[in-house]
Amino acid sequence: MNQKRSWKEIALIGAPVGAGAGTAGCVMGPAALRTVNLRETLAALGHSVLDRGDVGVGLAIPDPGDQPANRRARRLPEIAAFARAVSAETLDALEKNQFPIILGGDHSLSMGSVNGVARRCAAIARELFVLWLDAHADFNTPETSPSGNMHGMSLAMLAGESGLDEVLSGHPRTLVKPSNIYLFGVRSLDREERNLLGARGIHIDDMRRIDEFGVAHLLQQILEEVDRRGGLLHVSLDVDFLDPSIAPGVGTVVPGGATYREAHLIMEMLFDSQLVGSLDLAELNPILDERGKSAHALVELVASLFGRKIIDRTPAGRDASSEG
Repeated sequence: MNQKRSWKEIALIGAPVGAGAGTAGCVMGPAALRTVNLRETLAALGHSVLDRGDVGVGLAIPDPGDQPANRRARRLPEIAAFARAVSAETLDALEKNQFPIILGGDHSLSMGSVNGVARRCAAIARELFVLWLDAHADFNTPETSPSGNMHGMSLAMLAGESGLDEVLSGHPRTLVKPSNIYLFGVRSLDREERNLLGARGIHIDDMRRIDEFGVAHLLQQILEEVDRRGGLLHVSLDVDFLDPSIAPGVGTVVPGGATYREAHLIMEMLFDSQLVGSLDLAELNPILDERGKSAHALVELVASLFGRKIIDRTPAGRDASSEG
């Protein structure tokens, strides 16, 4: 049985990176989450919350405009600078016994956050598992990507795929085992990316499997495996995991995503498991949002992950309504 995760406070870490996405606006994601009272919501649940501010990387490095975007890693130096800074900040938070929530920012931020978590897990001899809640697998490489946008390469870099070593060059790097990666809610894959996922043995619960077997059944299997192996779970939540009717504020809209109740059930089950030790909130684009709808949805999901409940559950066989 796993020793459950404990931490003294929650640490908010802003990662205003937008260089990995094809649509501008993600750089404002951290500010939007703060504006809709993420910190205050968590504090109201009884948690101590420290806002560590946004990571700083100096001046952005412009992308050479005379090169085609296809089949390469666009704006890699800028993304690498963010990845190194986010990795260091995430690791520092964990070493201080804080639960890091990384506020994005496009999904290239996970190149840093997950690396920081992986380094900490290696130091304390805990096995790391990653739950990737996303419409996409983000498992392209510079050789397979149709666009060259690096938010679609995050997971491939973390698993050690070729062509992405430069992201953390000169910076400590700990890989994630492909067998410890769980894609959940996927509904859009590129052809070569699909082949690579199959070759690496990545676990995939796409939306068809979710429709067939249900969120609770599939997620429970994942949590039982993490618990059985004494692991620590990092959750990386992309806004496009949700159906666009719930969260339109994202640059890569894919219909048919998780419903409001499916998403909250996932967060409630994750809270009950006590296995989660870190969280990404990625791809929030306030420019594309509708009156803060997506930002509010993310804050509500985080509240469920940290214990907000409709009612307190009673042990099996007991009927709370019959008690005086």
